[in-house]
Amino acid sequence: MDVRRAPGRIRAGEEAIRAHLREGGAALVALSGGVDSALVAALAREALGPASVAVTLSGPAVAAREVERARSVGRAVGIEHQVIPVDPLAVREYRENPTDRCYFCRRVETERLVAYGRSRSIRQYLDGIHVDDLTDERPGVRAMDEAGFSHPFVWAGWTKADVRAAARARGLPNWDEPSDACLASRVAHGDPIRGELLRRVEAAESLLLDRGFRRVRVRVRGTAARIEVDPQEVSRLLAEPLATEIGAEVRALGFDPVTLDPLGYHGGRSGKADAR
Repeated sequence: MDVRRAPGRIRAGEEAIRAHLREGGAALVALSGGVDSALVAALAREALGPASVAVTLSGPAVAAREVERARSVGRAVGIEHQVIPVDPLAVREYRENPTDRCYFCRRVETERLVAYGRSRSIRQYLDGIHVDDLTDERPGVRAMDEAGFSHPFVWAGWTKADVRAAARARGLPNWDEPSDACLASRVAHGDPIRGELLRRVEAAESLLLDRGFRRVRVRVRGTAARIEVDPQEVSRLLAEPLATEIGAEVRALGFDPVTLDPLGYHGGRSGKADAR
């Protein structure tokens, strides 16, 4: 992805966002740890100082690595950061995993965030949605809108490339990290979402991340698992003896059969592009 953008345009956009945030008052940023929400947190901290707080939600569909990355981002940005548990598995519609599963998840999450915000006299709720996120159907965005969340990058007309360029310019530690999505996004629609299944998916992905793969998806349908890595890393994934070792380790987690995808990661094939 080309992240080069005119510096003057980026600076002007940042100042416009900060000015808008100052007018809105005390702010809560939903911080996933991805580059989009990280940059919003940085801008909120600059605009509002101690009247800003970043909140990361932990739960069964959030990998431990993601929570730790969010903690790291919070420290780098200098914003107050809280981690709060939430459990969308308590909602039947979420567990049933329909095509709009993300709507039910985000509805639970935003309720938790707004409840916390009320205790802090928060006046505006912010996320990292940008204009590229509005180009396809995203039930989670609808839930954020219904809960009253604002989208600073949409105000500014910024794309993902704009966000990465701004994050790179200010040296955010995750400016070039790949987009991610919750663990539930790995489960084929219609297959029930269960806590133990999400834990096994996380364990399987950790096996590959620990081996240095940059982006990993373990897609599951029934008992079967399909492993995806970035296209440029497919040859390494398929090379022996690593391919056999990974297949055996993932099968030991209860998945069978295990397929190593020769085409590599492509978010659209799962019916939903990853986004953070």
